[in-house]
Amino acid sequence: MAELTSSPFFGIALTALCYVLGVKIQKKTGLVICNSLVLAALMVIAVLTVFHIPYENYNAGGSLVNLFLSPATVCIAMSIYAQWETLKRNLLPVLVGCTAGAVASVGSVWALCRLFGLDAALTVSLLPKSVTTPIATAISEGHGGMVPITVAAVIVTGIAGNLCAPLLIRLTKAQGPLEKGLAIGACSHALGTAKALELGEAEGAMSGIAIGLCGIVTTILALFSI
Repeated sequence: MAELTSSPFFGIALTALCYVLGVKIQKKTGLVICNSLVLAALMVIAVLTVFHIPYENYNAGGSLVNLFLSPATVCIAMSIYAQWETLKRNLLPVLVGCTAGAVASVGSVWALCRLFGLDAALTVSLLPKSVTTPIATAISEGHGGMVPITVAAVIVTGIAGNLCAPLLIRLTKAQGPLEKGLAIGACSHALGTAKALELGEAEGAMSGIAIGLCGIVTTILALFSI
């Protein structure tokens, strides 16, 4: 058993299988709460717990899956290129919107950390929660934060955005693809962008743009927030 679970193929196969099952359950139930990403994560945790499999064994293959995160994010550039004319016509609103989103995210985290008396290390670990993982971990590590906490915060934020985006769009009565995409990308990075792509190609492209711009602004803001 130990030989099987320590193989990198175990982590890869378990991750893929749990995700496929999650997608099938989501399609079968049609419930927003039955998000395929959430279900896959819960199933992986359940398997590791029930069979007492060390996380290190799973991560030997699971970490290889993580390698595809950055290339997958870069692939969003194809959608951005397809919406290049829309971007040029709305460059100023895009820049202002992404800046406002990043400031709101960083500012709210900083204020809450100060309110609850969290130390500097934990504060900087949580500040980049709304940007994509490669940028968030670089910010956290560069300022003395705790990378595992940063990764957890990014994942929770992304899943929450993926789950809540359609509801929040209805509540705020956002109409155009520009507003929808920028809002989702600014708040919930790549996981939210996956939901934006389901809404439409333009929404996905705008969300992809927000990932990059908000990452830049958040990196700058982090310099003055600690």
